[in-house]
Amino acid sequence: MKTVNVHLSYINDVKKIVSAASDMECEIDLVSGRYTIDARSIMGIFSLDFSKPITLEIHGSDDQAKEFTEKIKEYLVN
Repeated sequence: MKTVNVHLSYINDVKKIVSAASDMECEIDLVSGRYTIDARSIMGIFSLDFSKPITLEIHGSDDQAKEFTEKIKEYLVN
């Protein structure tokens, strides 16, 4: 499992994350506080607090994690 932080500000940001997650074979979750949301659930993601970075968990191989993070690199927070 790989964990990274992302920052989402706009509706299009959420759409891109959902689209990228839907293309992956592994499970990808967004975690904010005590809430864990499937990254393929656009409605679930909109229930999260976007005022701070959100933790993204990639439950797959290192290659899958690298592929996914490359797709969403513009949203990664260091």
